[in-house]
Amino acid sequence: MWLLAVPEGSREPAPMGRHRSLSNVFNLREPQIENMPSQSAYIIAARRTAIGRIGGLHKSRRLEELCAPLIGVALQDSGVDPGQVDELIVGNASEGGNPARLIALAAGLPEITPAATIDRQCGSGLDAIVAAARSISLGESRAIVAGGAEAISMAPWRVAKPRSLQQLPRFLSYDPGAAEERDGPLHLESSEALAARLGISRADQDAYTLRSYLKAEQAREKKRFVGEIAPIRSNPEEARDQSSSAPDFKDLAQLAPYLPPDGTLTPGNTSTLHDGAAVAVVVSHEVWSSLGKPRGLRLLAHATRGTSPDDEAAAPIEAMRKLKAGYRGYKASDIGAIEISESSAAQAIALVRTLELDEDIVNADGGAIARGHPFAAASSVLVTRLFTRMARGESKGPSLGIATLGVAGGMGIAALFEAV
Repeated sequence: MWLLAVPEGSREPAPMGRHRSLSNVFNLREPQIENMPSQSAYIIAARRTAIGRIGGLHKSRRLEELCAPLIGVALQDSGVDPGQVDELIVGNASEGGNPARLIALAAGLPEITPAATIDRQCGSGLDAIVAAARSISLGESRAIVAGGAEAISMAPWRVAKPRSLQQLPRFLSYDPGAAEERDGPLHLESSEALAARLGISRADQDAYTLRSYLKAEQAREKKRFVGEIAPIRSNPEEARDQSSSAPDFKDLAQLAPYLPPDGTLTPGNTSTLHDGAAVAVVVSHEVWSSLGKPRGLRLLAHATRGTSPDDEAAAPIEAMRKLKAGYRGYKASDIGAIEISESSAAQAIALVRTLELDEDIVNADGGAIARGHPFAAASSVLVTRLFTRMARGESKGPSLGIATLGVAGGMGIAALFEAV
């Protein structure tokens, strides 16, 4: 975990004496990261595209065509000139190479602006934003555009090399839970095990799913996504998530489970891979002040935690626990907004029950089940959602919010933000 803002009452680490033991120097217990001094980094703009089904809304858009217009809009929102951007950092898991450079050039950033691509699967977009804040906190940069982008509809095909001359090549799925790409169990099996362990029934999951869709519909009707979604073209389809229409509860109940005969996860109560992008403009305190201290988010802390691949669905719970243990400046009651890009309703319910959270503050405008899960961009979408809930507009939102999700292979990520 990395701390990006020092809580009150923290102390500088004591200087290391000549005879200090190695056991003290290399403390193998939970690191006392709350004592690390740093400068603050501020998110002063955050935008996303509408989330589209694979082969749907963004079916003909290459990654740079999907993400570059978004960068222009976010920079315009922030008041930061493209020539002032020190770097572009993009999370992506399907393209290969360094597509961030292509995106930077397509967005009209100066050729001297460096660009880097990060791949931690679903957590890549949030990792990119954290990397930007880390660079700013160290004084290396003053303004960075960071986020995630995924154009699976146009991504290169992935083909497995035959194991012998008698075998044919086979296509690989981009879904991180696909059996042919992992030695561990499918994420569906992990979620099923979590649901069984916590007594989360099929009815519980379907009810959660329906509530998620209804929340998303209500948010759209109240225009809460206006200012968050940046349409690439001027038409109504570009201003709404493509998969957000609520199903009938009876339809949900009739869907066959993925893992018969006793499985509880279905195509209705799980999220699926989608196309989409989300970026944020992250600046130093100096830049934030020079722009008149606009409303925004300050990244306080970030935690990652590995788990057994068998327990992948519970990884966000472990990341949240690590976040709270490492950053001692808040209580659960201080959190007013939590966004999770859930792989399944079972995962989201488990998070709420295990950590005793208020379900009303978790995905208050619907989650990934309703809008789709744009792979590496999913975690940066969470940041745009928190920006809307906590900083966008004139009304004062919650003071603290958390973005969290699980990552393929058994990892969880969580980040704590403060409204400024």
